Amino acid sequence: MLREETRASKDIPLSPWRKRIHTVIFEADTPAGKLFDILLLIAIAISTVAVMLESVKEINRDWKYELRVLEWVITVFFTLEYIARIISVQNPLKYIFSFYGIIDLLSILPTFAGMFIADASTLRVIRVIRLLRIFRIFKLGRYIREAEMLRKALSASRWKIIVFFGVIISICIIIGTLMYIIEGDHSREGGNGGFTSIPRSIYWAIVTMTTVGYGDISPTTPLGQTLSSFIMLLGYAILAVPTGIVSVEFGTEIKNRTVQNIHDVSGKACDNCSKEGHDTDALYCKYCGGTL
Repeated sequence: MLREETRASKDIPLSPWRKRIHTVIFEADTPAGKLFDILLLIAIAISTVAVMLESVKEINRDWKYELRVLEWVITVFFTLEYIARIISVQNPLKYIFSFYGIIDLLSILPTFAGMFIADASTLRVIRVIRLLRIFRIFKLGRYIREAEMLRKALSASRWKIIVFFGVIISICIIIGTLMYIIEGDHSREGGNGGFTSIPRSIYWAIVTMTTVGYGDISPTTPLGQTLSSFIMLLGYAILAVPTGIVSVEFGTEIKNRTVQNIHDVSGKACDNCSKEGHDTDALYCKYCGGTL
């Protein structure tokens, strides 16, 4: 009974003014929607550049006031956009706790947080908080179709990648322990290898397998150098595995998108979850089941 009442509440249509806001914000097939998206893209780009310029001491010293005004203008704009998105969907909590909802919130919170953290001893904390404004760049993702395809490909391959990383971690632990056994005594006796503990040896194994090679730790015995050569070659082979996993899933998404494009789909966004890509004759959203 409760589930039916919840479903019925979701099927209540938006009021005309909320519907107009929803059309402008979530649907890009209208002149107003396209203009809104363009303005938002420009604001995101300007904000991202401003955050980077603010970290340059000379620019921040000479243009501090202008950058601060620009930051507040953009923050107010993003705040109004965030509020508009909340009131223009049937299920506001679904948007608030969605990926882009959290990104939208993170893009405006740091500026407001700086108003209430004014103690001199916390200036460094404020600086870190303000750097979170760079999350605004993730707002660009919702306007790139390929970004959604990549997200789906990564999501589909996540368990394979998790298992793969589990295997890699196991290999690094084993090889790091072996290297500690081989090089440990030599390092403790005054050698310059640096394998003084198993965690430090595992760190070396990770750095070597990923082909980073900082050079701060290196084997000095013939057996250790032989094992090091093996893990270097193994690293080149292993790096290709996650790329292949994601590439296969990405190819599958491209095929699915091609098939979807063959069928006539509508750009109409669902009032409940705001997702697009529905068939033109669809009555219900294929993602959340809400009424279109």
